[in-house]
Amino acid sequence: MKVYDFSVNDTKRRPISLKPYEGKVCLIVNTATACGLTPQYEGLEALYKKYKEQGFEVLDFPSNQFKQAMGSDEDLANFCRLNYNTSFTTFGKVFVNGANASPLFKHLRKETTSKLLRNVLPTKIRWNFTKFLVDQDGNVIKRYEPEIKPRDIEPDLKALLEKK
Repeated sequence: MKVYDFSVNDTKRRPISLKPYEGKVCLIVNTATACGLTPQYEGLEALYKKYKEQGFEVLDFPSNQFKQAMGSDEDLANFCRLNYNTSFTTFGKVFVNGANASPLFKHLRKETTSKLLRNVLPTKIRWNFTKFLVDQDGNVIKRYEPEIKPRDIEPDLKALLEKK
């Protein structure tokens, strides 16, 4: 499966397809609004503004799995727009680990787990702001752990955008 084959919920909990993102480079991020890493929204928005005209999208998936994204889906999206001036898409809250994990995040984890460990459960997401870089064809290219700042992803992002 490719990332674009999945459906997710929007902030009104309506299922929507990721098919419209096909052909674009995407950075999929599990986020939280009450986390020490929440200021990474600024860096995500800076990357988005800089590269959106070249076919780049940030897909923001809040997760309260670590108890740092409380409130309704719409409240979380509004928080990001008001406090960090985000203009990329925020989706409905997801679980990123465990039996209730979103199928999309199960796929992201599986695709970035070492081939040697494929027979073991995919590596869990350990915290908010884990980022997944996806190419234009929907392939998961790389996983970045929470402490990796959005600006540090820019060289990989540029390389994918130049591959067109």
